[in-house]
Amino acid sequence: MTASRPAVVALTALAPVSWGTTYAVTTEFLPADRPLFTALVRALPAGLLLLALARVLPRGAWWGKAAALGALNIGAFFPLLFLSAYRLPGGLAAVVGSAGPLFVAGLSALLLGQRPSRRTLLTGAVAAFGVSLVVLRAAGALDVIGLLAALASTLSMSAGVVLTQRWGRPAGVGPLALTAWQLTAGGLLIAPLAFLVEGAPPALDGRAVGGYLYLALANTAVAYWLWFRGIGRLTATQVTFLGPLSPLTAAVVGWAALGQALTPLQLAGMALALGATVAGQFVTRGPRRAAAAPGAGAGSGARGPAVAADPALRP
Repeated sequence: MTASRPAVVALTALAPVSWGTTYAVTTEFLPADRPLFTALVRALPAGLLLLALARVLPRGAWWGKAAALGALNIGAFFPLLFLSAYRLPGGLAAVVGSAGPLFVAGLSALLLGQRPSRRTLLTGAVAAFGVSLVVLRAAGALDVIGLLAALASTLSMSAGVVLTQRWGRPAGVGPLALTAWQLTAGGLLIAPLAFLVEGAPPALDGRAVGGYLYLALANTAVAYWLWFRGIGRLTATQVTFLGPLSPLTAAVVGWAALGQALTPLQLAGMALALGATVAGQFVTRGPRRAAAAPGAGAGSGARGPAVAADPALRP
């Protein structure tokens, strides 16, 4: 790793760490059974705030690209994630989500021409296994809709990560504007669904207002800015290997703030997942190129896969 890369990795890792606090904030501060309203409040105000700060709008083809990325990373991902969390037992949604590195490896081979090594695939499997030891509990019958929602949410976010790296950013546009476009587009996609399914917004007390402010500002505006900034400077697989930090943070917060016990098996799972997360920052250096990857090459954009193997070259 270059001298600057550890700092980039550390800052990017703050995003999934922040997302790991979402469960505790939602259960302790927010109204119950309003997942779509919560997704809307997380995305749209944060997007509009960052848009006001960036003061840059998409141009040309980037209207469609921003809408597509916003749908994948926010508009589809948030509702599917909440649906899976409500319907799946014992943290199974988190286990499916921890398979993100494997999804990204496959999509990177298809869209970026980066053929994953066996070490990358093995590290991804170890990360998912470690997370499963931390979050899985004995539960009842498996909910098919919940499982499909979990798979779809993981695939949606993984596709968003890969396409964000494939398309890069327009000349003169920074990660702040790119984040603003996606959060705004995703929030606008969620808004009609939230009002159609859940009706009018609920009455909010001071605790709920504080919880929503935290989710919109620190948990979404800042966290997603760090996330998309990291995608612009690291490989797609390196970024997604940071994803398991989210369920691990949720487990630590549950232990420290909610009085939930951690067993020796869970601690062993944490060690495995953390080890795989660290290893994932090394095994992805210099990915092998597929011989004829669709869309790879000169047409993939100024910040596409041609420089993905050396993030230090990125501005």
